[in-house]
Amino acid sequence: MCGILDLAGNLLLKGSINMAYEESDIRSKCIEAMKDPKNFYKKDFVNYRGKFPNTGVYFNEAVAEFVIAHFDELVAGIPPITRQTTYKTAGHDGNYDPASNRVEEQIAMDMFRQGDFDFIGKVIDYQTPLKNIKYDDIGKIDLLSYNKADGTLRILELKKPDSKETMLRCALEAFTYLRTVDKEKLLADFGLPADTVVKACPLVFLNGIQHEEWLDEKRPNLHKFMSVNDIQPFFVERTGSGYKVYSA
Repeated sequence: MCGILDLAGNLLLKGSINMAYEESDIRSKCIEAMKDPKNFYKKDFVNYRGKFPNTGVYFNEAVAEFVIAHFDELVAGIPPITRQTTYKTAGHDGNYDPASNRVEEQIAMDMFRQGDFDFIGKVIDYQTPLKNIKYDDIGKIDLLSYNKADGTLRILELKKPDSKETMLRCALEAFTYLRTVDKEKLLADFGLPADTVVKACPLVFLNGIQHEEWLDEKRPNLHKFMSVNDIQPFFVERTGSGYKVYSA
């Protein structure tokens, strides 16, 4: 099936025909994707943002409901990876080529250089590797922040201001990274106390699409998945002096 996502997240087929999904369509996609739980968050349908024509329920809510119902299967299918080398990458100094088009990475490095923030504490690293060997199928942690006040290390999944990814996608990706990382070694590599709590947290822009979804009362399954797994979102905005972070 060929097509692209429109600004509302619906799939447009060739000829700009808006695809109207039924509940059974989304469920079938979920069942197929759950055969590879560690990559569930990457699937296109996790970012579908339309509604079922018969009920008005968001496609994304059906995905969240499926994830909640198959949570044990999801967790069992995300294998932990222990890096034999350190998680703390030498050379992470926050400098980058201003001509680069990697917006999210630039924001992450800007926040690393800025250092301390309300709620999330001090940003201590960016693009933290999760792979142990080259062929491990996993990405990198966008930002790590440590808040000494509440004894928490946060795995922050950052999205750029105009990102069209859904809040569910952000939450699932952060959760997958949390399940993948060797928390004991991660803490040791960054010299943090062994009893530090490690949490998965979306970090999205204030008033962006993900923020709007979080505020939408018609997304109970999204909120349930995040609440049950203690996935707390934070919201960021660009200010004249850098960035400012807000709590949900």
